[in-house]
Amino acid sequence: MKPKTLTIPTLTIGLLLLQGVLLSACSNTAGPTNSGVYLLMDTSGTYTKELGNAQKLVNVMLVKLEPNDSFAVARIDTGSFSEKDIITKVTFNDRPSEANRQKRHFREAMDTFVKNVKPSRFTDITGGILQAAEYLNEKGSGKKTILIYSDLKEELPEGYVRDIPFQLEGFDIIALNVTKLHSDNVDPREYMDRLEEWQRRVEEGGGSWRVINDMDRLERILQG
Repeated sequence: MKPKTLTIPTLTIGLLLLQGVLLSACSNTAGPTNSGVYLLMDTSGTYTKELGNAQKLVNVMLVKLEPNDSFAVARIDTGSFSEKDIITKVTFNDRPSEANRQKRHFREAMDTFVKNVKPSRFTDITGGILQAAEYLNEKGSGKKTILIYSDLKEELPEGYVRDIPFQLEGFDIIALNVTKLHSDNVDPREYMDRLEEWQRRVEEGGGSWRVINDMDRLERILQG
């Protein structure tokens, strides 16, 4: 009995089936492509005067983010590992009219907050980062970015424990407008040590770290 040979149609069907399997495998492993951005805003001391610039950053993000992207803004205060510090949050709808309504409400919430904000006594930056990571992980964002608008000087109430390792695999952490304190002018090593310590903690947690003090540069990066 002669061995059965594959005809051209049979080969074509086989190749199509194989292609379908490969495409299915690729789609299952590609992961989500949406973005999630969490902005932490320092509200301690005189830093509240900087929040007007943070509003401009929010407006840039509202233009850049697309349907199914998530965006949240939270304050850094005494104990920031809490959802109560989230000022406003949104996942954008794929309908343009609904997305525009969401953006309008987002801006209104930000305007109200900046007009009425009261300076906080302490600055729980670690708690804010932990809360931001938890939020973006729950959203299932493909690209996860945490923006920190602060001088990066952490001051905690007595008894607060923040010696906690970060879990930031897949996160891009960008420190913004890291203003120099009076003590930094006296001894610039304090400023450099502060930046190096945050970089160490973020990178040991698997995240990437950048410092951007030129807001025009940040806008170019976000629009790229």
